[in-house]
Amino acid sequence: MVQILSMYGPMLLAAMGQTLLLALCGLIFGSVLGIIFGLSSVVDNKISKTIAAIYVHIIRGVPMIVLAFFVFYGVPYGLKTIFGSKFTFTALQAGTVCLAVNCGAYMSEIIRAGIQAIDPGQMEAARSLGLSYWRSMFRVVLPQAIKNMIPSIVNQFIITLKDTSILSVIGFPELVNKAQNVIAITFKSFQTWSIVAVMYLVVILILQQVANMLERRLNRGRK
Repeated sequence: MVQILSMYGPMLLAAMGQTLLLALCGLIFGSVLGIIFGLSSVVDNKISKTIAAIYVHIIRGVPMIVLAFFVFYGVPYGLKTIFGSKFTFTALQAGTVCLAVNCGAYMSEIIRAGIQAIDPGQMEAARSLGLSYWRSMFRVVLPQAIKNMIPSIVNQFIITLKDTSILSVIGFPELVNKAQNVIAITFKSFQTWSIVAVMYLVVILILQQVANMLERRLNRGRK
């Protein structure tokens, strides 16, 4: 194990950096999708609610590995078949799209629940002061809802971070992908996977502590 760390430790640390970058990109773009579909699910419009529900149910019902293959291989093939396009995704682009679409479905539910947890009287009070629906939502309701959502958002980042391991199947150089390369060279699978497990565990424990700290601080702020 010491030999693996001395020879391949920098490569594995760089791969963890790629893993964190991919997870962060997925969370950022997933949050944008989550806001769009989360707000669509709470407005008084049957069409937008139906579209949001379809998106959430479909994406949450499709395994991540299937979504990864669909985005990386299926979408370019479909574009080539229909339009004759030569468009292809890089592994980073496909991974970001895959994580963002998957994360967006869960973020949509987090945002919907956060908004619905706010007393409806807050929206009514803002509307009575002459604010439009959307100004009331963004200036009054969402700022309060975000405080409730922060721990869940951090937890979603942890889930997204772990989901990056699946994207080794499309060749993205994240931690699992590089660990497989190390094993192919050294034939030391137990030691290598032990190192990878510890690296994931350390990062996830740090993120969990951040989530707990934020939750405690927000709870003190409510008192």
